[in-house]
Parts: sequence; C-alpha cells; structure tokens
Amino acid sequence: MSITRYGAEGGTGTGGQHLPFSSAVEAGGFLYVSGQTPMKDGEVVEGGIVEQSRLAIQNCLDIMANAGYETKDVVHVKVVLTDSRYFQSFNKVFKEVFGEHPPARICMVCDLVVDVKVEVDVTCFKAQA
Repeated sequence: MSITRYGAEGGTGTGGQHLPFSSAVEAGGFLYVSGQTPMKDGEVVEGGIVEQSRLAIQNCLDIMANAGYETKDVVHVKVVLTDSRYFQSFNKVFKEVFGEHPPARICMVCDLVVDVKVEVDVTCFKAQA
C-alpha cells in the first residue's frame, strides 16, 4: 500500500504563516482531507455561517477533486462550529452539497484556532482497481 500526500509542501495560514501539514493524504483507497476553514489565499473570508460553511466545504471539495475524488466518495465528515446556534444553517448547506450521497458525520461546538465560524474535514473512499 502506498501513501500519497497532497499539498505536502504546506499551505499558507493567517498572517502568512507556513502550515506544516498536507492538505490531504491518500492511503488504501481512503483520502483524508485536513480541516478546511473559510479561507482563500491564507486570509479569512468574512461572512455569516452560510457563506463560511459553503467556502469551507468547497475548499474540501477542491482538494478532493485534485486527488480524483467526488462528493459520492465522501464517507465521513467532521464539523466544528463555534456556536451551537449555527447548527441548522450549517445543515442546510450540508444538505445542498451532500443531499444525494449523505455521509456519516459528527458535529461539535468548540473554539477554533482561527477566527472563523466553522471548520470541516472529510474522509473519502474509493475501491482501488
């Protein structure tokens, strides 16, 4: 079994800091996407929970697509919200994206290291040929 690391050179976080982890790692048919926040080019994109949720999920989808995975390949999602009042709004966005292929999920509330409302990571699976 081989391991492929995507974005192993690390991305750019807030304040231009280097992020010392891969954006995703593939092993044994699984793709593990690192937690994504509503950021573009290392900067937080301001907005409400709906806008921030869409961008955090889209960042996951972009990384997945780069590795050859699709929404239907997502088997588990982890969600961190900074306020429990965001739960219903997040669910609406989640259903828009995953409605046809709903994965298993955990959603929790806690502080985040970056000043955002949401962080999302995904685990995907595709049987190897």
